[in-house]
Amino acid sequence: MPKQTTQNHSTTPTSASLKVGFVLMPSFTLLPFSAFVDALRLAADEDDHSEQINCRWTVMGPNLDKITSSSGVTVQPWETYRDPAEFDYIVVVGGLLQETLNGSQHLIDYLKRADQAHTPIVGLCTGSFAMIRAGLMKNRRCCVSWFHHRDLTDRFADVTPVADQLFVDDGDRITCAGGAVAADLAAYIIERHLGQSWARKSLRILVMDNPRPANAPQPKPQQLSNYQVENKWVIKALSLMEQNLSRPLSTNDIAQRINISKRQLERLFLADTGESLQKFYRVIRLSYGLWLLQNTERSITDIAQECGFADTAHFSRAFRMAFDKRPTEVRATIIAKKY
Repeated sequence: MPKQTTQNHSTTPTSASLKVGFVLMPSFTLLPFSAFVDALRLAADEDDHSEQINCRWTVMGPNLDKITSSSGVTVQPWETYRDPAEFDYIVVVGGLLQETLNGSQHLIDYLKRADQAHTPIVGLCTGSFAMIRAGLMKNRRCCVSWFHHRDLTDRFADVTPVADQLFVDDGDRITCAGGAVAADLAAYIIERHLGQSWARKSLRILVMDNPRPANAPQPKPQQLSNYQVENKWVIKALSLMEQNLSRPLSTNDIAQRINISKRQLERLFLADTGESLQKFYRVIRLSYGLWLLQNTERSITDIAQECGFADTAHFSRAFRMAFDKRPTEVRATIIAKKY
């Protein structure tokens, strides 16, 4: 949280070039909130005194009761909901999905007020789901983490999910995949209002390189979460597989974690995908390896380990069988295209 000064942080002077109001869903994720706030803080004055000069921000709630994040850290609102027209942006920070989908109707009502006041709304992490609940994303493009891509598509047919980039600026609606990307998004907004030098100052002090653009790819490719499967047990198994690429789970481990017999899981998986579970698992890991080769500069040895292969030779053989090319050939093609 920013350092308190002699100024009253509950008032927003008209001299500030960027004014932001934060609202937090129950079990919100701490990193995107703190990354966005710190980027504002570092752009707020010429030094590092956390004085709200160029930027102003506040944290609001229906009352001053503490709000617990998904990590258990609590944040106390500075004030109750203020007229959203006083801000350049209202930023809603989501977190654990069920809480965001079902909790805090007062916050959903406040987002509707912000819409009526024509104040742009920013959704961090699953904050976009709160915006959808408020009826603000119909027929809109909505950035979503690869991890929650299926959650969005299964629930909301009138929203266009975007899981292959970091954030989406759709005019008065800006949505962000979450995590550390919130700092990139904050820098994007800071540059819009204060100029590039202030955005770069924030990121330099945060020990970050130049801000990543909105269309930079998310660290995980969308296709890993875009399977055409229906069975709930298979969906649960796939979710576990995606979360355990570098250290693959055995079929028995997966079955135990989702509370189903190994034999039944294998039967359901084959019926729904046409492949055995472990063969499909390997395809997922190799597809991730292909994405890493195409979108990062990591070494092939590192990529092999990230995809759960004991050594580079094993990874290369499996990769060639899957894609009819060696990893070195894919990397060479990417390098050639750059130059």
